Amino acid sequence: MDGPINFGERDKFWGLVIEGFTEPLYGMNYNFPYYKDLFENYGFKIYFEQLCFSRSIFAEVSRVFTVMHAKHSKNPNISARPMTKDNLEKFAADFTEIYNKAWESHGEGKCMDESKVLKMFRTMKPIINEHISWFVYENEKPVAMWMNIPDTNQWLKYLNGKFGIWEKLKFLWVKTFKKNEKMVGLVFGVVPEWQKKGLEGYMIWEGTQHLRKHTDFKVTEMQWIGDFNPKMIKIAENLDTRVTRKLATYRYLFDRSKNFERHPEL
Repeated sequence: MDGPINFGERDKFWGLVIEGFTEPLYGMNYNFPYYKDLFENYGFKIYFEQLCFSRSIFAEVSRVFTVMHAKHSKNPNISARPMTKDNLEKFAADFTEIYNKAWESHGEGKCMDESKVLKMFRTMKPIINEHISWFVYENEKPVAMWMNIPDTNQWLKYLNGKFGIWEKLKFLWVKTFKKNEKMVGLVFGVVPEWQKKGLEGYMIWEGTQHLRKHTDFKVTEMQWIGDFNPKMIKIAENLDTRVTRKLATYRYLFDRSKNFERHPEL
């Protein structure tokens, strides 16, 4: 038995907060500190931790990324472009292709369906910022993506947990006139044939230079990096981040005679 989880994707309401009891992001679980003791006293053990990193948009970027950006910028077959609202069908297809290739080797990963991705993108359309989600192409073939959205909790927290007609109008007003200075990383992926070649550095520096000029964001939150994923942890560390919150996915073995094992490293 694993928990706390939801019954959908891992990007929302997954895991128990065990460190960093500060204002949660939208879609993130929040609990009192004593919940940890309740789980562990019952017999649950940590199956894996979800690390949450934070960094200033204007913090120095690792030289590794700028060097890789300079290298791949010279390749005429490589290009980067931001996601736009007027072409969601294309970006949904590109997202699905990259996601399924990048995660196909993960033991507990699962493929996504393009129609579901498109539905998700259309749902997200009112909050999509066209300067902060990026795709990389090799001869127009999608090979990498870096998906971010504004932290909608910076707007929704003024609605007192309600979303009726009045609250929807208030949301539009707050969204229009109140600056949101925090963005949240949703998904980061590189197809297998381009991994370990520095393409992530090219993408991150290309996108960062652009969003610094065209948005009000000052902080980026990199959420839900499993402690079983050293590649992504290394990328976060190279971005001069700091761990601001930890969540844990617990596992309980009903057969108490079995040996407990943590999530295998990827």
